[in-house]
Amino acid sequence: MRFVDKCPICSNNKFRPYLSTTDYTTTGEIFNIQECLQCSFLVTSPTPEPADLDRYYKSANYISHSTKSTSPIDILYKAARSFTLRWKLNLVNQQTSTTQQRYLLDYGCGTGQFLKKCIDNGWKTNGIEPAEAARQEATRITGMPISSAIEEKHPAHYDIITLWHVLEHIPDLNPTIDTLRHSLKKDGKLIFAVPNPNSWDANHYKNSWAAYDVPRHLWHFSKTNMALLLKKHDLRIQSYVPMKLDSFYISLLSENYKSPAANFNFLRALHNGLKSNLKAIKTREYSSLTYIISK
Repeated sequence: MRFVDKCPICSNNKFRPYLSTTDYTTTGEIFNIQECLQCSFLVTSPTPEPADLDRYYKSANYISHSTKSTSPIDILYKAARSFTLRWKLNLVNQQTSTTQQRYLLDYGCGTGQFLKKCIDNGWKTNGIEPAEAARQEATRITGMPISSAIEEKHPAHYDIITLWHVLEHIPDLNPTIDTLRHSLKKDGKLIFAVPNPNSWDANHYKNSWAAYDVPRHLWHFSKTNMALLLKKHDLRIQSYVPMKLDSFYISLLSENYKSPAANFNFLRALHNGLKSNLKAIKTREYSSLTYIISK
């Protein structure tokens, strides 16, 4: 196991316990989330060594790496994914006005559905996916090779680089952001989508909140934390956009984690997902946030 001995945002080395939660997806193991005493960044610590993390993704329940629909939750996820793919494409299209060839990198592309959507709409794309099975499926779907790791062979190459619920998984956080920045054109945009631990549903479900997703989620970003992290890399948040469907999906998972044998989990999840979005109209603390980032 590896302890986080220094905050990747402020370099402080003092933490306090925040909560303990369970790996509900694969092992049932308990993991701790610690809070930085200086900047309040939440980190999962200790975590498995990076070389050992792969086994925590090897589960039919890990839906972003799978093309099979088995449970009702999987089927709902994939039904929502069709809508979300169109939403993502519209969002990236809005971030560039060039009439020439547009280049996009999807870091953590999973099984490649978003890449395929972009290819079909005129984007020149590359994808990165560390998980071998997902990478093979992405290669099949897109018809192009998918890399297993980012390389610095394309400086200032991309108009858009997307990380859809990926940044929280990356062990080498600061070096990766440096490389992403280096790979971006001068007027290019980074798009980071991450869960928000300050959302109403996070506060409601506490250690049953599905978006903690330990130990796969190593970092848990508030809006303040994200701004501080990006400032370290001479990047700034241009705007952020809520992912409103996430509150429903996360609430449904959380209900099942909290009370797996209970009836009416779907109705409670629908109620709580809606409540979280309604609360966020005032607080702006949606369950998941998409950050549009500029140099």
